[in-house]
Amino acid sequence: MSKMLVTRIITAIIVLSAMTSCQRLETETPKTTSAVSIDYEKYTLSNGLTVILHEDHSDPLVHVDVTYHVGSAREEVGKSGFAHFFEHMMFQGSQHVADEQHFKVITEAGGSLNGSTNTDRTNYYETVPANQLEKVLWLEADRMGFLLEAVDQTKFENQRETVKNERAQRVDNQPYGLRHELNAEALYPEGHPYSWMTIGYVEDLDRVNVGDLKAFFKRWYGPNNAVLTIGGDIDIERTKAWIEKYFGDIERGPEVEEPEPQPVTLEQTRYMTLEDNVHLPLLQITFPTVYARHPDEAPLDVLSDILGGGKASLFYKNLVKEGMAVQAVVSHPCRELACEFQLLALANPAKVTSLKKLKAVMDATLAEFETRGVTADDLARTKGSIEASTVFGLQSVAGKVTTLASNETFHQQPDLVAQDIARYNAVTADDVMRVYRKYVKDAHSVVLSVVPNGQPQLAVHKPTFERPTRHIPDTSETELASQFSDFSSPVSSFDRNITPSAGEPPVVLVPDFWERSLENGINVLGVTMDETPTVTMTISMDGGMLLDPKGKEGLAYLTALMMNETTERYTNEDMANELAKLGSSIRFSATGRYSQIYVSSLTKNIEPTLALLNEKLFSPAFLPADFERMKERVLQGLQQQAKTPSSLARRARDLILFGDENRISKPDEGTIASVRNISLEDVKQFYKQYYSPAKATAVIVGNLPSERAIKALTFIGEWQGKEYEFADYQAFPKYQQNQIFLVDSPAAVQSVVYVVQRALPYDATGEYFKTRLMNFPLGGGFNSRINLNLREDKGITYGANSAFLGGKTIGWFEVSTDLTASETAVGINEIFNEIANYVDHGPTEDELRFMRNAFTLSDALEFETPTSKARFLRQLQNFDLPKDYRSEQIRIIRDISKQEVHNLARQYLSQNTMQVIVVGDKATVLPQLTSLDMPIIELSVEENTRETVH
Repeated sequence: MSKMLVTRIITAIIVLSAMTSCQRLETETPKTTSAVSIDYEKYTLSNGLTVILHEDHSDPLVHVDVTYHVGSAREEVGKSGFAHFFEHMMFQGSQHVADEQHFKVITEAGGSLNGSTNTDRTNYYETVPANQLEKVLWLEADRMGFLLEAVDQTKFENQRETVKNERAQRVDNQPYGLRHELNAEALYPEGHPYSWMTIGYVEDLDRVNVGDLKAFFKRWYGPNNAVLTIGGDIDIERTKAWIEKYFGDIERGPEVEEPEPQPVTLEQTRYMTLEDNVHLPLLQITFPTVYARHPDEAPLDVLSDILGGGKASLFYKNLVKEGMAVQAVVSHPCRELACEFQLLALANPAKVTSLKKLKAVMDATLAEFETRGVTADDLARTKGSIEASTVFGLQSVAGKVTTLASNETFHQQPDLVAQDIARYNAVTADDVMRVYRKYVKDAHSVVLSVVPNGQPQLAVHKPTFERPTRHIPDTSETELASQFSDFSSPVSSFDRNITPSAGEPPVVLVPDFWERSLENGINVLGVTMDETPTVTMTISMDGGMLLDPKGKEGLAYLTALMMNETTERYTNEDMANELAKLGSSIRFSATGRYSQIYVSSLTKNIEPTLALLNEKLFSPAFLPADFERMKERVLQGLQQQAKTPSSLARRARDLILFGDENRISKPDEGTIASVRNISLEDVKQFYKQYYSPAKATAVIVGNLPSERAIKALTFIGEWQGKEYEFADYQAFPKYQQNQIFLVDSPAAVQSVVYVVQRALPYDATGEYFKTRLMNFPLGGGFNSRINLNLREDKGITYGANSAFLGGKTIGWFEVSTDLTASETAVGINEIFNEIANYVDHGPTEDELRFMRNAFTLSDALEFETPTSKARFLRQLQNFDLPKDYRSEQIRIIRDISKQEVHNLARQYLSQNTMQVIVVGDKATVLPQLTSLDMPIIELSVEENTRETVH
């Protein structure tokens, strides 16, 4: 099933009774229905604010979402990026909320928060313990009605630099990062709201002023252009009273009309070529189609799934399985104004010497589809995936709230789940063939070739379309700024300077779990819960990469990939088809020290799903063709990582921390040299020796009683295998002074920076746990010293953090950030200054109180979903923890003193021996780094060669 299809029908809940209506000016109550739907109540305040409330008392938490119907599509030509810019500005305080207090207030309340912007909407959201709801409403109302009093030039300049750093990190400094921008420019005519990216152009960000920004807010951020959605453990009447108090006297904004769809057509195919710092050539073909909820949207989604939605798809069969592509997908991303049908493939350079060859296979695949038509299984897979994604969407309040908010914003009807299921189930084979012929067959498209620098000959076709010259209106003051230049805050009937107090903290209990042992000794922990008819299961085998033979690093990883391939009785396609019809998933992986099996299923389908697991676990075919394809995929992926600054930085970090003689210094996938050494016989031997119950544990969470669960796992209890051990580590490197390890990434616009040292392995209630508490004020949250310095004060990064990270036997401390290339040395110097100051003086009393609240009050959010419950159970198993370890942690957090935290900083932050890793443009950063008075060593992570350059 296509990702876009799943997203649109992601949440649902069965409604069994009618809702109570509300007495506000406009009310709406859904009719009683037995269909799948989300229980809600909707009403509208006199100022136009739409409110949606959803009660769910299953967990003591609340999710709040404020969605404004404004995204980059509402921007003026030449002033792109405004909506996203404002997402940042609305975290910078308001008239009654101090700078940076949104993050601090919510974090200290034990919650989480963020915001997001796309072409069509901006939303702000928080998940908090249920007793903190009033505080969230106070915050959201203040930035809706009282933001502009706090917007000044200083904040404006600071956030402009932050947004530019975000663009550099996510777009300009990333392989393939510019493809979305180029594709939009070619697909949409100049001035079309989708012809620029949400993050905007740098030159537009430089052009705007604070007056423009204020006018944009005044135009679009009124309550009548917003939807407030609240879900969770709420008291409806009390919540309504708070909403009226905090939002009721905010003035209505200018009237906003619903935008009209603007789908596009192309008169000819447009070819574009992007030369980029990549290893794998990429081909992307985009056809314009319809718009969201157009009658043809659902058939186009089903078509995309049939063509390229997984291992049962034609693109997988003809491109991936044949080794032509490392990855090949088809999708139909749909937005409010227009949709796109995209074919995408990452070429395998070992088999594809030109993207022309890849396109020829794509064209042949489309022709095959036209001849073959739509099968019954094609439609059954789609319907099975719809049912599963709908039910799994019930697992979090946030998912339900987000769906209600989105549907109301774009379609003025919060609950469209049943309608979505119905329209996808109604799609016929004739519908799919009709939309294929109408929108894809012989249709014009944008064909984008992304090729390695200096190799334009690999492109499908010489460019026939160049990036257009942008025509910027030549005015000193835009119409928007002049029309909405009058700013005034509403008059409140109460003192908004007073932060609402929280109610009594909710009582949070760790999940009540059961424990059993299978016949072969495998320990099983489980939670039986009836919130959704789903089951999630994980089987973990200790060892993982630590079992790789020297010189064959990556064997555990490659073996797991092979376990996802053909079995003795099922081809890849047949297995994928059966799982999709059940709405189930089975996935093998090897990450760190564990090989794992992950299973998800609707409860009603758990037995047939486990029958398929039985086949995959005990009857892998290990075909040579599968092995060669998986091995080539890993090798090509490693070569692409060598072009990615963040991957290079992680490689360098592990090498510096743990040394070349230890397996943990290399990626899970291994290295290019080591993977080339691995044979199919090695995989078979690894499976025979290490896919064993000897060190295996299992976790199962769902509405499945323990008796039924254990009975269903009988075949796992019959699993036999020998005991095994793994070698101890070799000596780790020792460092006597600070050093800088420089990895050259030519032309990089940012420098990826790590500051690292080895530290303690994991413990739940000892020194390691206490170092995590100690680190929180330094770099453990948004309001930490390092982040506020580098992001908010200096404006040289999108974000920075520090952390103590620990596993069973190893641990380390790291500071990580992506810095503006020209400010690399400044950023490193500031990191060391912050660490030194913290070591010298320790935390403040306010920081200590902040840390205590953040770590204790967040318990309400810890165990909401099956995934979080499973994570808790795995933690108990992996580290042999007592069930009540969290109680001891709470005691430590409550009792730890300022002096003890200061002593921990002095003991475990040895700044004089921390090592610095910089991945950046050598020509730009090397002259700066010489000012830091540290030896500089140029490092090549793949060959592990080092050369002292200063």
